[in-house]
Amino acid sequence: MKPVLNDLTGRLPGHSEIPPLEPGDRLTRDEFERRYAAMPHLKKAELIEGVVYMPSPVRMYRHGTPQAHLITWIGTYRAATPGTELGDNTTARLDLDNEPQPDSMLLIVPACGGQAKISDDDYVEGAPELVAEVASSSVSFDLHTKFNVYRRCGVKEYVVWRVLDSAIDWFVLSSGTYERLPSATEGLFKSTAFPGLWLDVEAMLAGDLASVLRTVQSGLASHEHAAFVEQLSRQK
Repeated sequence: MKPVLNDLTGRLPGHSEIPPLEPGDRLTRDEFERRYAAMPHLKKAELIEGVVYMPSPVRMYRHGTPQAHLITWIGTYRAATPGTELGDNTTARLDLDNEPQPDSMLLIVPACGGQAKISDDDYVEGAPELVAEVASSSVSFDLHTKFNVYRRCGVKEYVVWRVLDSAIDWFVLSSGTYERLPSATEGLFKSTAFPGLWLDVEAMLAGDLASVLRTVQSGLASHEHAAFVEQLSRQK
């Protein structure tokens, strides 16, 4: 016998009255979180400018592997830098209309003077110092709508790996706008928010993770990284 649905909601009697998240929904942050929490099978959804976005299934070489390499790179830095914290697909409550779930983030912990904090229910509140995203190309959502959100909300550094374009962009917040971080003569990007976080762009694009990690180790052995670690320890 076919079950009888509620005429108004289309749900089975006795089932949850919380509607599911749907791409394009326009919701408050509280309502977004309520619906997201009611869908434990859902791995990723974001609220950007009050609109719900739900990414497509993740491909291996267009997203999964690049993201894993980013996490390995940032994680190596974090392991040697007390007072910092790494997040992988962690929700960030930036403001009332924006709750993204970046591919990776690096932040200074609040006790050491970081600009974001961890809420009582274990979410990041405020802008992490650095966000990294894997994007498809220059026309990506990450380089337009998200770009403006991260800039406006105060993310100090924004790294975007454009996989199909074989390029990595690194933006630094300066006087309220994002400027491209110039690479050094060695072909390296060197973070301004996290001294010693160095990236060999060509090695990363080539999938040469061993060379990427050797470059990170060089950054970790630098005088500026030692000074940064000392600065963070004094903040506690």
